[in-house]
Amino acid sequence: MQTQHSRHLTSVLFCSFFVLLIQAKTFAGSYDPSWASVQPKRIVKALALPNANERQNGDALVKAIEGLVPGDRLEIGTGTYNVNRLWDLSVSGTAAEPIWIVADQDAEVIITLPDSRQNVLNVGHGKPVGYLCLRGLEFTGGSHGIRLGQCRNVWIDQCHIHHTQDVCLSANSADTHQLYLTNNTIHDGNGTAEGMYLGGNNGDVIMSESVIALNHVYNCRGSQGDGIEVKQGSWGNLIAENRVHDCNYPCITVYGTGGKPQNVIERNVCYRSLDSVMQVQGEAIVRNNLLIDGRNAAFASTDHQGKTVNLQVIHNTLVNSAHAFRGGSWNARCDMVLANNVIYSREQNALHFANGYNGVTIAGNVVLGDGPKPGCTPGRGLQDFKHLTWNAEHLDAAPVAEAPFQQGVAEYHLPIDLYDQPRNANAVISGAVARSTAAF
Repeated sequence: MQTQHSRHLTSVLFCSFFVLLIQAKTFAGSYDPSWASVQPKRIVKALALPNANERQNGDALVKAIEGLVPGDRLEIGTGTYNVNRLWDLSVSGTAAEPIWIVADQDAEVIITLPDSRQNVLNVGHGKPVGYLCLRGLEFTGGSHGIRLGQCRNVWIDQCHIHHTQDVCLSANSADTHQLYLTNNTIHDGNGTAEGMYLGGNNGDVIMSESVIALNHVYNCRGSQGDGIEVKQGSWGNLIAENRVHDCNYPCITVYGTGGKPQNVIERNVCYRSLDSVMQVQGEAIVRNNLLIDGRNAAFASTDHQGKTVNLQVIHNTLVNSAHAFRGGSWNARCDMVLANNVIYSREQNALHFANGYNGVTIAGNVVLGDGPKPGCTPGRGLQDFKHLTWNAEHLDAAPVAEAPFQQGVAEYHLPIDLYDQPRNANAVISGAVARSTAAF
């Protein structure tokens, strides 16, 4: 069994070279692209004219952007820019000379479209776009807020996307590679109302080796309403340190990779879903997440557009009134690990394996609730946390001194926790938060 566990650990930590890079970036606390520090060659200003209307300012902004060349930085002044037509941004930079489109210092830049006939902004639909950064801009109205097409090395950073008539941000019309979606605030889409819709159904469109980090996504309340959704076949992506809450569908949904390198889903805080708080089909590493208050489960995993395989769920804290963990298709599947988690259900099962758990590695978990408890020790209740509630009103998941969490197995020990604090390798604390860590 020790040899089998070692193989599992090898799969967790060394599944691909890109995952190694992801881990290095994560532990260093940086999610920026390699070209983030490149300085512009030319700075161009775009200012809203006091005697012009919003439509005229929008037309002038589009013209200014169309004139950008590699190495340019466009700084946009305060104003509302109404682009009342199809707008496909198609300018590209290079790794040595990116293009930057940013709000000027403290400027409030609102880019809008008055109805749902078009998206507010398309990027890379006419021709491929790369080495482009959009930063500090607000997008509202339209159908999709931002829709990414043929994009490589496109960085959407510190933008505010909200009150669209459909998805807020999407990358589901063409393959994308090395997207960087960071530090954005995204909320209140309509229609299907996903916050982020990344990749396409059944692997028709694939997002690869991208970073989705440090975003705040909430109020996804349409006919579907996933917060962040990564579709089947998308691979090698990092979904990290996002805060996602109040969604109709899962706050974070990730499908499988179709045999490509695993996705990594870590250090996210997710709560209040009318479905499961997080749903992951397979081919992923899920670690150091705090998941609270889902109508279906805190964490769920089942076959969907592919089979559940090669899934490791390690050092998470799952707290839910209903089932805490649901593994509907884990039975007799390859490389399935559930280790070093804290899994609490108030009213139903801590672990719910509807079809069994033959061959699953289950170790080092602390549980509360009904159901089978292999590889687990009992917890006491929410008094084990400093200030955590079933309804996610309070999110302090740090263990109190009396919490019986010193049950983790060293084989699946992770050196840092949810809040980037070191864990004690000699006394492995189960769950997402180390005993000494400050609260969210």
